[in-house]
Amino acid sequence: MNHPRPKARLSRALGIPLTRKCVRYVERRPFPPGVHGRQRRKTSDYQVRLLEKQRLRHQYNVSETQLRRVFDEAARSAGKTGESLVALLERRLDAVVHRAGLARSIYQARQLVAHGHFTVDGRKVDRPSYRLRPGQVVAVRERSRASLPFQLAAAGANASEGPGQPYLSVELAELRTTLLREPARHEVPVICDEQLVVEFYSR
Repeated sequence: MNHPRPKARLSRALGIPLTRKCVRYVERRPFPPGVHGRQRRKTSDYQVRLLEKQRLRHQYNVSETQLRRVFDEAARSAGKTGESLVALLERRLDAVVHRAGLARSIYQARQLVAHGHFTVDGRKVDRPSYRLRPGQVVAVRERSRASLPFQLAAAGANASEGPGQPYLSVELAELRTTLLREPARHEVPVICDEQLVVEFYSR
């Protein structure tokens, strides 16, 4: 999904950096963009819940229709709806590619997947919304490994500074990752109060 708004401006509107490059913009100007960005505005309960929903949606770079569809599926599943929602989004192919360090952002991950650079269990998959199952292996296609983005990824340019996600087994040098199990909510580095998202859709 292509968002025409500049990522820095969108990050300031949401109050969270959507890419590494946006971190310094949000830190420098931690208020919404526009001439009235600094002014205090009264916030309603609806606005608070809408903001959380928008934060979750943009961190996974999905459309409103896609997010609503995943929410409906999470609502039918066992367990807490909010945690199930995040877990389902985290199992998207583009999200796994990003978390594994095979792409520098969720936006690049979506583009690389859509251009057919990845395989799942040896078969080419070009749908960013493809949902992985535990045990499935994601790898860069042999013909794509020599391209610059994947050379940088193999060198660790996109690797997270922390210990990484425990639900993924990542082999950056081999440009391969495996989804070991369902991700738990506390393991997913998403800035969002998912309960407010549930309340937004349940209103």
